[in-house]
Amino acid sequence: MTLLVDRAWLLEVAHQHLGTDPDVTDYGSLAAAVARHADEVMDTLVYAEPHHRAAALMHLLVRVPALESGNELFGAVVAAAYLTASGVPVTVTPKDAVALALRTRDGLSVRDLAQEIKRGWIV
Repeated sequence: MTLLVDRAWLLEVAHQHLGTDPDVTDYGSLAAAVARHADEVMDTLVYAEPHHRAAALMHLLVRVPALESGNELFGAVVAAAYLTASGVPVTVTPKDAVALALRTRDGLSVRDLAQEIKRGWIV
């Protein structure tokens, strides 16, 4: 079963895991993240596996900031929460997750991000 999330889910994750109510500066970024992870071409998901969809969410949220601050942490938390909600056990440390988010901000591709998540975040 494929888990697809919406903007309310993203905001709930931010509220639960960032310690404060998020100061959203770009709701369009949240809408873009929702659309990207659920995108289909010819009735086939572009991001076929949970770690691909987690990477698509994280990549978009890090590279197109939605919050006033903390977008790297937000992207990492969303990716981890997405995997967990999809039934995928996550073992990454917060330090390693943020380090990967910083590499994403600095130019890591979504494909490479998905491989890093699969290799280093999942049991």
